[in-house]
Amino acid sequence: MSETHIERQYLSAVLAKLLTIDSPTGMTEEAVEFVCKELRDMGVTFELTRRGAIRATVPGKQASPHRAVAAHLDTLGAMVKQIKDNGRLEVSMIGHWSSRFAEGARVTVYTDRGKTIRGTILTIKASGHTYNTEIDSQPVTWEQLELRLDARVSNGADVRALGVNVGDMVAVDTNAEFTDSGFVVSRHLDDKAGVAAVLAAIRAVVMGQVALPVTCKVLFTIAEEVGLGAPHILDDEIAELVAVDNGTFAPGQNTSEYGVTIAMKDMSGPFDRKLNRHLLDLCEASGIEHSRDVFKFYRSDVAAGLEAGYDTRASLICFGLDASHGHERAHVDSFVAVAELLVAYLKTPMVDQA
Repeated sequence: MSETHIERQYLSAVLAKLLTIDSPTGMTEEAVEFVCKELRDMGVTFELTRRGAIRATVPGKQASPHRAVAAHLDTLGAMVKQIKDNGRLEVSMIGHWSSRFAEGARVTVYTDRGKTIRGTILTIKASGHTYNTEIDSQPVTWEQLELRLDARVSNGADVRALGVNVGDMVAVDTNAEFTDSGFVVSRHLDDKAGVAAVLAAIRAVVMGQVALPVTCKVLFTIAEEVGLGAPHILDDEIAELVAVDNGTFAPGQNTSEYGVTIAMKDMSGPFDRKLNRHLLDLCEASGIEHSRDVFKFYRSDVAAGLEAGYDTRASLICFGLDASHGHERAHVDSFVAVAELLVAYLKTPMVDQA
């Protein structure tokens, strides 16, 4: 068996590219195509589901039952709800995020005719010179926001003439920055950093010509942010499922900012005790920086899969993320730790066979 290592440069390059691709839930085609290209370049076979999610296969000695690793390609975003008489747009959130973090966001409106228009999400009372202290007393709600288009429009008819319609997708800019100290500051690290870590792990396995004991299905889902997650891509042969997503680095949490975090429980209930213990043992044996945490307001691909009735052991592993669903920041070391754990995990037999 060859030695395997995680290529930090590859992981960072993949993440940087993903962060340039708009992929709010419901508009993930371009991100899907990018991941498909990466899989093709590695020689990894895959198929697309009817809805456009990716199911890749890394073969192992045992073909059935098999295990799966999942990460989601979709991100938060918004949708045009109404065209207002003043030429502004009312927007509705896609995914679950506070309007507080939408204020001031630069965005792209994707019309259903293929045209894109740039704009900014603002509070209705946005000018201090006009509203004085009223700008500070506005409620934090999506109804208090409007989208200002970068176009010469002064009424609803002008907006419609541009081809804008109710239901058009609104993608939020990431404003990504990779610092010399290894931090990545960006919107949508949830879960594009997870996708990059999974691809880096699969690349290490394939390029290292690792002989896996168990076939692994690598799942890239496209609707996790709206609670649908993995059920549309799972199958009954999956005996173990490990999802990759963010862990909240915040007061009162125990997430590792620079390592990998094994989630013991989220709002949907405890994760599989035996599989979690196996992952923790692998971290200790491999010298991977890690912690464990319990999340109060959190769901993942795993929760949706279990609630759909799939009979599989399931766990969630996380990279540390500050200000999740807001102005996010994470460290490349944490992404690498996630990838290292995935490689260590894929080299082992299933829990019930160990």
